[in-house]
Amino acid sequence: MSRIAKYPVELPKGVEVTLTLSEVSVKGPLGSLKQAIHPAVRIERDGDKLQCKAVAGAESGSAQSGTMRALLANMVTGVTKGFEKKLTLVGVGYRAQAQGAKLNLTLGFSHPVVHDMPAGIKVETPSQTEVVIKGIDKQVVGQVAAEVRGYRPPEPYKGKGVRYADEVIVLKETKKK
Repeated sequence: MSRIAKYPVELPKGVEVTLTLSEVSVKGPLGSLKQAIHPAVRIERDGDKLQCKAVAGAESGSAQSGTMRALLANMVTGVTKGFEKKLTLVGVGYRAQAQGAKLNLTLGFSHPVVHDMPAGIKVETPSQTEVVIKGIDKQVVGQVAAEVRGYRPPEPYKGKGVRYADEVIVLKETKKK
């Protein structure tokens, strides 16, 4: 059995969970999320706790039960607190500006970069060099942050580019004659 799946997912007050044979949906104060249940996993509800167990005879049931438990825990956290990723722009003239569901980036190209946010994702720019991406789905928040970072990843010589706020860039030494 998976070590992670041994621990139940606690359901805080204000969170409703609906279980069907093929899908689980979690509804909370910030919104609702749905996730398909893997056929090798069954989810049992015991009061305000959810337990993921492997189906007997399923080949990948142990691994999938741990994955399903982690996904459920992320869904519960998302609908109660939400997730956010912070990005920092490092470089002369690098700027970001949020306009509704769009993020305008000036990253040293000959043209501005406009990134459209998917549904359920909010973007804020507390300053011109900081971007905060917020949402209830951890996977989507991380994917959007990775796409924005992908426009100009940090380069190893000067460290210029878009980086996560907690990312450490190890700078290389330039070639000597």
